[in-house]
Amino acid sequence: MSENAIHIDLLIEAGHWPNETTLEELVRNAVNAAWTTLGLKPAQSELSVVFTDDASIQALNAEWRGKNKPTNVLSFPAFPVKAGEQPGPMLGDIVLAFETVEREAGEEGKPFANHLTHLIVHGFLHLLGYDHENDEEAEVMEGREREILHALAIPDPYAVSDLNLTTIDHG
Repeated sequence: MSENAIHIDLLIEAGHWPNETTLEELVRNAVNAAWTTLGLKPAQSELSVVFTDDASIQALNAEWRGKNKPTNVLSFPAFPVKAGEQPGPMLGDIVLAFETVEREAGEEGKPFANHLTHLIVHGFLHLLGYDHENDEEAEVMEGREREILHALAIPDPYAVSDLNLTTIDHG
């Protein structure tokens, strides 16, 4: 991805997140792995990632999705893109909630960084036109997530174990 210039704007709004350098590395690694794995052409694009808390994401979830509860990740694409198509110069925004991400990682027995990376990939795929509104879409999206996370040496987040009962909160 040497010709790519994905400008990533990070905002740590609330929550007890790792430091900005650590978060930027996680986001950059996830985005680069996704871009490469999906076989996208080199591009100049912008991405915004907001690290916040449950209260803030609950307000966004209520306003934009009509669901008055916190969730782990929300994505706001800048422009509509069909899955598999080359995105434009503005990708959009990914918003993550600290308490939900931390709680899920603990409940599922996953390292926090692995779960956070999975959610960044999940949110990024939404910006690239992937969705999980039906079983067929979910199967495609989850397959892409597995491929990208495998490239990052992160275990399959959908592998069922006693601790791993759910991964993505679609709330």
